[in-house]
Amino acid sequence: MEIPALDVQLKTLPDSPGVYQYFDKNGKILYVGKAKNLKKRVTSYFTKRHDSHRIGVMVKKIHEIRHIVVSSETDALLLENNLIKKLQPRFNVMLKDDKTYPWICIKNERFPRVFPTRRLIKDGSEYYGPFTSFKTVNTLLDLIKGLYKLRTCNYDLVEDKIRDNKYKVCLEYHLGNCKGPCEGYQGEAEYNRNIEHIRQIVKGNFKDSLSQFREQMQEHAENMEFEDAQRIKNKIEVLENYQSRSTVVNPKINNVDVFSVISDEGYGYVNFLQLMHGSIIRSHTIEMKKKLDETDEELLELGITEIRQRFNSKSPEIYVPFKVDAGDDIKVTVPKLGDKRKIVELSERNAKYYRQERFKQMKIVDPDRHVNRVMAQMKEDLRLSVEPRHIECFDNSNIQGTNPVAACVVFKNGKPSKKDYRKFNIKTVEGPNDFASMEEVVYRRYKRLLNEGEELPQLIIVDGGKGQLRSGLKALETLGLRGEVAIIGIAKRLEELFYPGDPVPLYLDKKSETLKIIQQLRNEAHRFGITFHRNKRSKSALNTELDSIKGIGEKTVVELLKSFRSLKRVKEASEKSLADVVGSAKARIVYDYYHPESSE
Repeated sequence: MEIPALDVQLKTLPDSPGVYQYFDKNGKILYVGKAKNLKKRVTSYFTKRHDSHRIGVMVKKIHEIRHIVVSSETDALLLENNLIKKLQPRFNVMLKDDKTYPWICIKNERFPRVFPTRRLIKDGSEYYGPFTSFKTVNTLLDLIKGLYKLRTCNYDLVEDKIRDNKYKVCLEYHLGNCKGPCEGYQGEAEYNRNIEHIRQIVKGNFKDSLSQFREQMQEHAENMEFEDAQRIKNKIEVLENYQSRSTVVNPKINNVDVFSVISDEGYGYVNFLQLMHGSIIRSHTIEMKKKLDETDEELLELGITEIRQRFNSKSPEIYVPFKVDAGDDIKVTVPKLGDKRKIVELSERNAKYYRQERFKQMKIVDPDRHVNRVMAQMKEDLRLSVEPRHIECFDNSNIQGTNPVAACVVFKNGKPSKKDYRKFNIKTVEGPNDFASMEEVVYRRYKRLLNEGEELPQLIIVDGGKGQLRSGLKALETLGLRGEVAIIGIAKRLEELFYPGDPVPLYLDKKSETLKIIQQLRNEAHRFGITFHRNKRSKSALNTELDSIKGIGEKTVVELLKSFRSLKRVKEASEKSLADVVGSAKARIVYDYYHPESSE
């Protein structure tokens, strides 16, 4: 696939947190960075003047921008760390060493210890994290230490050694920080219950613990111990902001490939995430053109084979959103819950973003292909026999039955064609009757097009439910156009689409381009109609007064309103004030109209 120009790549970046990667023209990685908003952060490299010579040189070399979308800024920070260590980009000067973010370890031993560490050792111990701040780690450990009496020594507390009195309690026991399991003063069952509670805390389930902290803070405040109260308050704030699990890193997920697929009528988009030791070390999405109307399962199977060959992946297990045939030597897992499911959802999210970006790039680089794709999608979504290249939408406007009008807006190839918009004064309907008004304007619109030999639309949309649809359909029947032009109604409340003769409405995906275009048509018809109605109502309000005065013309009306700003001030003005604006003769006419007693 040809790489779009840099300006096109920049315009189509998402406003989401994630990690971006810069590549040179040879496909070599230059830089890895994180962002709260990918579009703003990456664009800033190309719009700001850089004081750093290193950054200036790097920007000149950038040929391609890739990115991975994640759920939060914290995930972006962790993923950036993983990718820099794996890829060792030339222009990254931070995070290239072997240091990593801290974890909380619950050691795999009798009477387990709980402590922070940067090293993950495969000895059956449990690791929670990683954490982007040691402040969070220390607060959690302080919370645990305050609630549970745990040992800190590294004694091997097997049952035989405790029974033989090999160990003696240390200072921590005498300070009340440990219950002395080394001498048998605390049983293993009680200790393990505490460890289970601690597991819940490091997973983020510490509602009870926060409650105890708040009680302690209140107690300190009542005793005028404000420094202690503030110290506990700081801990509460850290815990409330604590994100216990990261989708990006889970040490239990090791040596796995993750695949997902998103498709439309012409293309499939297969995303690939490669994980080692729970960390994402690669993300890639490919675009696959459909040749024989392939299903998502078929596209995903083809994508898995191509991607694994391209990157020479030997991972023995893959995670996918649904069951596929990937070969006898590969374990296929379809996760339903937990971090495994979250990592598949992350892959799906990246596939969706990639598809959206390709659409945006296509709009800029190849607008005809974009229009063709949208029209084909609308034809399929709306169950039409032809692509709706020409769509017309009708809307009625009246307030309390006054000045009823209607509007018709026209879209061609999915875009407004404002020169073809039309507005209608309702002529044959008395009072507020939306159904009869709709029938009138639809009839008038297409009667005229037929008489003038103009092109008819492929789709008519009426703003309203079944009633308005029936009215529009009746007008088409009268003109002999039923079955020649498709017509549907859209109800406002639930965005229901009604079809002639079908009592069950069609519901489109709220994010689909088809529904967005229909909503745009409906909103544009409403705006156009309301504007026309307001103008007519305003003109009508003026006509009832000044324009009805015999001997006063439109130019005089404009001069009076321009000078006095309102009808009320014209009514209250003296004859002299009026004469200063429009002359004595016309001033006398206006003054006598509003003060008939003065002319008697």
